[in-house]
Amino acid sequence: MTREMESRVLEPARTVARRPEFTARALLPLGLFFLLALVFPFLPLGARAEYLLQIAFFTLVAGVLALSWDILARSGQVSLAHAAFYGLGAYGFALLVKVLPWFVAMPLSALLAALISLILGAVTLRLSGMYFAIATLAFTEVVRTIIQNLPESVAGGANGLLVPALLGGNARAQYFLAFGVLLFTALVSLAIRRSRLHHAFAAIRQGEETARVLGVQVVRYKLLAFFISSFLAALGGVLYAGKTFFINPLETFSLANSIAPLTTSIFGGLYTTLGPILGATVLRVAEEGLHASVKNGYLIVYGLVLMLSILWLPRGLMGLLRRRKHGGEL
Repeated sequence: MTREMESRVLEPARTVARRPEFTARALLPLGLFFLLALVFPFLPLGARAEYLLQIAFFTLVAGVLALSWDILARSGQVSLAHAAFYGLGAYGFALLVKVLPWFVAMPLSALLAALISLILGAVTLRLSGMYFAIATLAFTEVVRTIIQNLPESVAGGANGLLVPALLGGNARAQYFLAFGVLLFTALVSLAIRRSRLHHAFAAIRQGEETARVLGVQVVRYKLLAFFISSFLAALGGVLYAGKTFFINPLETFSLANSIAPLTTSIFGGLYTTLGPILGATVLRVAEEGLHASVKNGYLIVYGLVLMLSILWLPRGLMGLLRRRKHGGEL
C-alpha cells in the first residue's frame, strides 16, 4: 500500500482520534511538570532531603511505567504483563552490568525485554478483552517461575540477586537519570501522537475488523505497540534495580507492578502524555502521605480514595485540565 493510499484509508480513523495541536498553551502543563521535576533536587529540603529525593525518584519511575502502559493501551491491548517487562529489564541489567558499562547494559537489557515481548504479542494476537488480560498475567507468572528456578549462580533463584548501584549510589545523579528516562518516555509518547501510529492505534482500538477494512496492518501495529511499551517499562525496571541494589522474583514480578500502571493511567487520563505521569505523581504522593498519617490500614484508605476518584472522574485528572477544544490533549 502506497503512502497516499494508506493516508486515504486511515482518514476515517482521524475522526476517532483527532491529531492534537501542540501549541505552546497545550504543552505548558507538561513543560511545567518537567520544570518542577528538574528543580526539585535543588530545593531546600532540609533533614529529610535524602528521603524525599528517594520518593521523587520512584515517582518518576512510576510515571515511566504508567506512560509505557498507556502507549500499549492506545492500541486496544489491556495488558497485565508489565511486571514481566519491568522485571526482565531489572534482571537483564543485573546480569549485564557485571560485564558491560551501565550505560550499555541499560538500553541493551531493555532491548532484550522488548524482543521477548514480541513473543507474547505474537502468541496473544487473536485474544482480546478479558482473555488477553488473563494471558498476559499468565505470561508474567511464567517468567517469574523461570527466573525463580534458574540456578542461584545465574539469577539468584528465590533468594534474589545483588545489583551494583547505578552511578555509584549518588542519589541526585540517580534522580536525574530517572528524570531523563521519563522525559524520553514522554517524547516517545508525543512523537506517537504526532505520527500515523496515533491513528492506526485508534482504529485498532475501535475495532480490529474495521481497522483491517480501512487498510491498517493490525498485526504489525499491535506488535510495534508491544515493543515500544515493553522497552520503556524495562527501562523503569533498570532504574528500580540500580536504585534498590537488590531484586528478587516475588517483589519484582509482583501483581502490584502490573496493576499500578493500569490504575495510575486511568486515574490520570488515558491516551494522553501528561495524564499517566500526573496520575502516578498524585497517587505516589498520596500513598506516602497516607502511610505517614494512617499507620494501620492505610492501603484500605488508599484503595477507597482511588476507587472513588475513578468513579467521580471517569476521564481522569486530565478531564479536569483538558480544554473543551484542542488544547490540553497531551
